[in-house]
Amino acid sequence: MNYELKPIATIRTDFPTKFGVPRQSGLVKGLRGRIVFEPEYRDPEALRGLEGFSHIWLLWDFSEARAANSKFINTKFKFKATVRPPRLGGNTRMGVFATRSPFRPNNIGLSSVRILSIDLHTPDGPVIEVEGADMMDGTPIFDIKPYLAFTDSHPEAKGSLTPDPSPKGEGRTEAEFSIFNFHLSILEAFDTSHLEALKEILASDPRPHYHDDPNRVYTLPFAGKEVKFRIGDNEIEAWLEN
Repeated sequence: MNYELKPIATIRTDFPTKFGVPRQSGLVKGLRGRIVFEPEYRDPEALRGLEGFSHIWLLWDFSEARAANSKFINTKFKFKATVRPPRLGGNTRMGVFATRSPFRPNNIGLSSVRILSIDLHTPDGPVIEVEGADMMDGTPIFDIKPYLAFTDSHPEAKGSLTPDPSPKGEGRTEAEFSIFNFHLSILEAFDTSHLEALKEILASDPRPHYHDDPNRVYTLPFAGKEVKFRIGDNEIEAWLEN
């Protein structure tokens, strides 16, 4: 039996590439996204009652992972039972179903985001603005479901992929950096909300886990700009080139 998933919407974000995208939803709360529906799903009635919820679940397509695997399109798919999560430094193998790796039998992502606003009447039809998204610009969305706190929240839950207290883990926070050296070019290029989001993104350390050179300069495409940055032990420096 064949199954077909059809995108119902696309999310617009400030990330044209996957570099810098938070590793989980909600890690950078200042990041905003706009969910724009496909023409056949632009009926405001489909969103009736959604204004009563603060958060939603998004089921979406790991489109970048799909593109990376396109070179194997003419070969028989072979299931890989284990992956090397970047979260563990890329050196430890875990079962694919014990991780959130994008390289899965089906390229489906799951994110919980907060609703900022719902505009039912825009030139693009109904649009949902959200924060805390962890998706590239243009990511296809398969479905939207309301987040139900009484059943979806499990404060007692445990897991082996807990925040890493080391400097390279997602547990690192802005408070651990004593200096944020944002050049004037950065301060002039972004508004307050984008500056705060950029600060959170860099504080979470988007570099690959195996990179730890404080002198190495990285380029982060963000909000239509090419942000240059380097990260030291307690300092983040960022600028835009002329």
